Amino acid sequence: MIQIAFHTRVMQLSDGSFAIYGETEQANSVPESMLRKGLFAWHERSFYGTRLEVGTADYHPAVILSPLMAVDYLAAPAVLLHSKITWDEQSLKLQKGAGLLQQALASGWYVPSYEHWLEGKNGWKLRLPEDEQGIFAKISAGAFPESFWQAWFSAALSELLSSEASSLAEHWASLRRTYALLRVDDPDFERIKQECAWMQEEDWLQAIGLSSRDALPYQISVQLVEPYAETYLDGTTLERDNAADWRLRYIVQDRTDAGRIVEFTAGGKLLTGQLPPAWQEDIYDRLHAQTQRIVRMIPELESGFQPGKLLEELSDEGAWLFLSEWSLRLVTAGVSVYLPHWWEDVKRTIRPQLKAKLRNSVGQSRKTMFGLDQLMQFDWRIAIGGAELSEEEFQQLTEQKKRLIYLRGRWVQLDPAMLEEIRVAMQQIEKKKGLSFRDVLELHLSRTEEDDAAAEVKGVRDDAVQVQVELNQHLRGLMKQLQHKKTIPLQSEIPDLHAELRPYQAEGASWLLFLRELGLGGCLADDMGLGKTIQFIAYLLQVKGGRGERKGLARAGKRKREEGELVSGPALLICPTSVLGNWQKELERFAPSLHVHLHYGPQRAKGEAFPVSLAGVDVVLTTYTIAQLDEEELAGVSWQALCLDEAQNIKNAYTKQAQAIRRLTADQRIALTGTPIENRLTELWSIFDFINPGYFGSLRRFTQAYVGPIERGGEGAAELSARVQRLIRPFLLRRVKKDPAIQLDLPDKYEGKAFVKLTAEQAALYEQVTQSMMEKIEGLTGFEKKGLILATLTKLKQVCDHPALLLKETTLEAAEGVRKVGRGRAAAGDAAAWMRRSAKLERLAEMVDELRSEGGSCLLFTQFVEMGRLLQASLAQRLGEPVQFLHGGLGKAERDALVARFQDEALPAEERCHVFVLSLKAGGTGLNLTAANHVFHFDRWWNPAVENQATDRAFRIGQTRDVQVHKFVTLGTLEERIDEMIERKQGLSDQIVGSGENWITELSTGELRELFALRREWIEG
Repeated sequence: MIQIAFHTRVMQLSDGSFAIYGETEQANSVPESMLRKGLFAWHERSFYGTRLEVGTADYHPAVILSPLMAVDYLAAPAVLLHSKITWDEQSLKLQKGAGLLQQALASGWYVPSYEHWLEGKNGWKLRLPEDEQGIFAKISAGAFPESFWQAWFSAALSELLSSEASSLAEHWASLRRTYALLRVDDPDFERIKQECAWMQEEDWLQAIGLSSRDALPYQISVQLVEPYAETYLDGTTLERDNAADWRLRYIVQDRTDAGRIVEFTAGGKLLTGQLPPAWQEDIYDRLHAQTQRIVRMIPELESGFQPGKLLEELSDEGAWLFLSEWSLRLVTAGVSVYLPHWWEDVKRTIRPQLKAKLRNSVGQSRKTMFGLDQLMQFDWRIAIGGAELSEEEFQQLTEQKKRLIYLRGRWVQLDPAMLEEIRVAMQQIEKKKGLSFRDVLELHLSRTEEDDAAAEVKGVRDDAVQVQVELNQHLRGLMKQLQHKKTIPLQSEIPDLHAELRPYQAEGASWLLFLRELGLGGCLADDMGLGKTIQFIAYLLQVKGGRGERKGLARAGKRKREEGELVSGPALLICPTSVLGNWQKELERFAPSLHVHLHYGPQRAKGEAFPVSLAGVDVVLTTYTIAQLDEEELAGVSWQALCLDEAQNIKNAYTKQAQAIRRLTADQRIALTGTPIENRLTELWSIFDFINPGYFGSLRRFTQAYVGPIERGGEGAAELSARVQRLIRPFLLRRVKKDPAIQLDLPDKYEGKAFVKLTAEQAALYEQVTQSMMEKIEGLTGFEKKGLILATLTKLKQVCDHPALLLKETTLEAAEGVRKVGRGRAAAGDAAAWMRRSAKLERLAEMVDELRSEGGSCLLFTQFVEMGRLLQASLAQRLGEPVQFLHGGLGKAERDALVARFQDEALPAEERCHVFVLSLKAGGTGLNLTAANHVFHFDRWWNPAVENQATDRAFRIGQTRDVQVHKFVTLGTLEERIDEMIERKQGLSDQIVGSGENWITELSTGELRELFALRREWIEG
């Protein structure tokens, strides 16, 4: 057997840990393996030395012990048997001290360290029994002062608490939860420490329930007693003469018997209870000491007449400060405080609410209401703490300027600044001469009863005064009908209507007539193809028959406005040029009794001839362009109704066209649109400001309140979206095709994507365009950068369609069987050469071949007129049958003829056209093209709402076949990347927000490079 022999030393390192190293009798260093084997052979906590780190100490290999491990090991070194190991004198002192520290850990001879707390840290302090203090004094003499042992012990105990899930650790966690003073990592710690700057160490220990004094058999608490009557804890009540002041007193309670209570005044006079003999010796000294503590903490509570004594009576302001601030300070310092039982409820009370209680008017009915500007009669009511005050009572309350008031059987807190805000809000509304019907709608709809209930439960205090409207019986019924349209009386029998309305269509027409009676406008936003046209026609017939006329609004004679006199006129419908003929045909078909006047073309009536042309007319049809050009003529008439078809045409409120239309005067304004929002929430404001001017306030106010927060997203956006939905619901009616309640029994619609590659020519052009943009974009900002990006987007779309678009080559032209190709290229001979230059065009031709062989018909949408011409020429030559093209350059008669030729099944086969190319702008809305059962989106608009509108030219009422939708995507290009983004973002429009192309202009240069970069694996060889 080999005997291990060496001399051992222990050294404390700078980080508080300990190093143990050794020297042989020959003064050589002992290897760390021998140290582990010799010193820790029986030390279980370190797993026999294997878990200890190795370092150096005094140039010797050493084993490193943490503070806690050092206490455990040095208290009882577990060296190898039969070894010869000696310790130096300092190490032996450390062993004795470690034994004492270990006993202190086990016996709980410690308290949190006040010195550490002053430094903003948690630490521990030894607090040894008297019989152990002498031993500790001997150990502390010499090289190891008391501060050394205190620091070692504090580090060891902190390590124990953080490393072991023991009952000790749980107790410490409980102390931290109970006493805010111990939470040094709390954001409010510095504030708490400043408030407790008066404390000495003993005060601090007492505040955390660890006073070094002998534990008292009782605890002393402070109680705040409300005026009017003193109710003691034992249940007795003492009526007081002075009912205006609040009082302080002491509650002394037995620690072992909670029912034993003695009460004193703050001056030390016994009030109730019997003083136990064991308490009599020092109770008054203890009360005095508690008084001194409280005075040091809250000098404002010291009596001005008796220095060192507490005030016995508090003013209203003093009581408020005690409840809201001082009591918290006392509790933080460890003083137990009794507050009135109602204080917790008062703290949770929401701010006073301003209510406008609408008066009932004898004989009032909706027939007597004339729109949003109608003023409503009301009385003010102010709800405070469950009590409701009249305006006069509220004025008296504000004059008292109290923070707490006893109101109708309960205490209520008041904030003078809050009351002043309410008073100012009342003045502002009265300055506007009262509340209008518009105000009532907005106030009632923007905040639900659920919101108020949730606010009360959570104790929410709004940042601004919220005016609530208390509706009278008449208005409650009206609001129910506005919010629940099914309750509106149904007018299903429409005389002179040559059609049978579906149930939901009758509901739509009835809803428009209901709003008309109230002088309100509406937005009929049914899904494309559900028959908005027939609903408006039914509405017009009812208005003509007088069944939808607003009582009190004289249509005969003349009406005046600031600019002059207005001629009373019929209904006016403004629509896109492409659907003008459609409206003519539909009115002629379904309502032949209506006299329709077309205000369009170079021969249209102007100047003084215009009002003459309206004689005997029921409805005037015109276009958006004409409405702007002939604003003077149209603005001189007070229209019976003003309707905008495809109302998204005024989505930009700042265009001259939108402004001109807004200036027109009408009894009722109606918007028809399948997409009230395409890209931004401001488009909704534009439509609603048309149908009900001023309902949402100014665009700036609407943007600040709703658009910005909702489109940025984040906390609160969902709640604001819900509020906007509540505000628009009474004036917006939207049904979708797949709603089971609609019961359309439409065929199915199948959407798919046709993925194609770039040809080598397209790829080269694509990279040239991208590279050119990246070279120019550095250094550009603002509009210049946006302009470059949008121009590049257009060029890249053109490249993906066909190289000829970017190169501005002449489109195919038929002339005696010879095709001409511009810009010096060799003649292609036929359309095949053109098709080979674009994989997208080749794939389209193959798909059209297939559907035509099956007897199908199709719509082809493109946003480029030149691409439309190329599609028309190349497909016509390939198919050997007529292909027609509708675009913005065609006149009304030409457009009507194209639509009729495509739709008319009675035409001879040689005259029919089954392939219809349309520019997206001219043909994407308003048309009824149910003869098609295939829809192709050759190039993408990158806006799902716009694409769905175009698709719905075929997928609508009257369609009897399944509709297949094909969306082309060029692989490896930005078309593919943006298509992926659209898939992720689909549905934003349904949540009130949408997305268009403008977001691309906000990308960084790096993001643009990633978006536009061409992935070459998809290029044709």
